[in-house]
Amino acid sequence: MRIEDCGLRIYCRRSIGALVLLACFSSTSIAETIDRVLAVVAGQIITLSDVTAARALGLQAPGNTADPVRAVLSKLIDRELVLAEVERYAPPEPPAGAVEREIDAVRARFPSTETFDDALARSGLDDTHLRERVRQDLRIRIYEDQRFAAADPGRRQTLIDEWVAGLRRRAEIIDLYLTTR
Repeated sequence: MRIEDCGLRIYCRRSIGALVLLACFSSTSIAETIDRVLAVVAGQIITLSDVTAARALGLQAPGNTADPVRAVLSKLIDRELVLAEVERYAPPEPPAGAVEREIDAVRARFPSTETFDDALARSGLDDTHLRERVRQDLRIRIYEDQRFAAADPGRRQTLIDEWVAGLRRRAEIIDLYLTTR
């Protein structure tokens, strides 16, 4: 027997052994999907859980659409872009009372405290995360009020939409959501 043949046999035995071990371990472990990344916006990840939480808590409404996940995801992408601008220009913090009023408005969307707590738990958020989300939304409103203060009220939303469209054109957005048909 040649030395090369011995080396080949050892290599084959090790390879077969590794495949057998891999087969044993893969048959006993089952992969579980915890969440799905739907988009990455300027380095910030938006997951399916984020979309689900925004819908369940009434923070973003899909409107009348055939694909509510796409509608809310698009709103969350825009929110991330605007929030990045807000962070750059640092408008004043919203008053604590305003945050509490918004939290109360979110709670009021539910028939009872228990259903609100259940929705919060299912969404994967806790009270601290909800408060931060509401604080950020208020900062966005403050920023938009400052930036578009002189705008004609009838054209204000059009100007905001054009501004956000410009942010989208300049931003790095990786949209991974595939519409199911």
